[in-house]
Amino acid sequence: MKTADRLAHIQEYYFSKKLREVRGLMAEGRPVINMGIGSPDLEPSASVVAAIKNAVDDAGAHQYQSYQGLPELRAGIANFYKTNFQVSVNPEDEILPLMGSKEGILHISMAFLNEGDEALIPNPGYPTYTSVTNLVGAVPKYYDLVGENQWFPDLEALGKQDLSKVKIMWVCYPHMPTGATATTTQLAALVQFAKRNNILLVNDNPYSFVLNDEPKSILSIEGAKECTLELNSLSKTFNMAGWRVGMVLGSSDHITAVLKVKSNMDSGMFYGIQKGAIAALQSSKQWFQDLNKVYTARRELIFQLADKLNCSYDKNAVGMFVWAKLPEDSVSSEKFIDAILYDKNIFLTPGTIFGSNGEGYIRFSLCVTEEKIKEAIKRLG
Repeated sequence: MKTADRLAHIQEYYFSKKLREVRGLMAEGRPVINMGIGSPDLEPSASVVAAIKNAVDDAGAHQYQSYQGLPELRAGIANFYKTNFQVSVNPEDEILPLMGSKEGILHISMAFLNEGDEALIPNPGYPTYTSVTNLVGAVPKYYDLVGENQWFPDLEALGKQDLSKVKIMWVCYPHMPTGATATTTQLAALVQFAKRNNILLVNDNPYSFVLNDEPKSILSIEGAKECTLELNSLSKTFNMAGWRVGMVLGSSDHITAVLKVKSNMDSGMFYGIQKGAIAALQSSKQWFQDLNKVYTARRELIFQLADKLNCSYDKNAVGMFVWAKLPEDSVSSEKFIDAILYDKNIFLTPGTIFGSNGEGYIRFSLCVTEEKIKEAIKRLG
C-alpha cells in the first residue's frame, strides 16, 4: 500500500529516531547521560497527584468528557492568566483545553491553512511548526532569528517580502531553543505586524515560568485578541509532560474554528487529568520559586559543562535549556554531538534540528539531576 503523498514532505521526529540510537547504546551497557530532551524529571506537586487520585472515584469520571473541557478547568485557566499575566479571557468561549499544546499546532493549522497557503516559521524554531505545515499541504516560509538581534525577527525586512499567501506566523517567546525573551514593546510590534499583513499570529508560550522573573503573555498587548492565539502548557511549568495538558486562548471566533477541528479528533480529556490540572493552576508563587531553585542549581553546573567544551552562552536566557555556541573552529553541530555521545557517553542536542540558523550551536537540557551533570563534567576531564 502506497503511503499518502503528504508523508513525502516530513521526516520522523528527530528525537524519536535519535533516542532509539541512544537506547541502543544503553542496551549495550553504555552509561549514557541524556541531556538532549526537555522532559521534566521532577514530580508534580502532591496536591496535583492527590487530585487525580481522588477524582477516579467521582461519578461520571470514566465517561466521555466535554470537547471544551470541564467548566472549572476553563475557569482555572482564566484565573491563572488573570493572576499571572494580567490578561482577561472569557472562560466560556475564549479558552480551549488541549491534550498538550503540540496537538494545538495541528488543530490551528487545520483550522486556518488551506493547501498552498504559507506559514511564517522561525529559524531556529520548534520543528513541529514545519512538519505540521507540510502535513496540511501548506508551505513553510522561514524567517531568520540570529543572536546578533537577540533572536527576534527583523520585522522591517520581513515586511518587504511578499506575504500575500501567509496566513499564520508562529512565534515562541520565551524562545525555544535559545531561551531569548521578548519585551512588551517587541510583542506589541509582532501584533501590529500581524494586523498590517492580515496574518494570524500564534505565540507558543510554555516556558514563561522557568527561570524567568517576568512572565508575559502576548494577549496582554492591547488589541492582540483580534489577530492572535496563544498556546500554553502545564508540561514544563508543573512537571506534567506525560499528562498531556495544554490550552489555546484567543477570540471567540478563533477558538470556535479550532474547536471545529478538535471535536472531530478526540472525545475529550480524561476527567481525572482535568482535576489534576485544576489543582496545578491553583499553585502558589512558592511552587515556582522552589522549582526555579532546582533549575538554577542545575543551570550553574551546565554552565560549567559548557565551559569545559569551550562554548559560549547567554546567562540571562530563560527556560529549561542552555543554548550554547560552539567554538569557531568546531566541526558541524551534529558531528560535535555525535563525538561527545560516542566518546563520552553524553547525549546533547545539535542546534541544526531547529533550523539552519542552529548550525554552530548545541542545546543542553536542565531535566537532568545535579549528580548526573557533575558526572558529565567529570567525564570531560
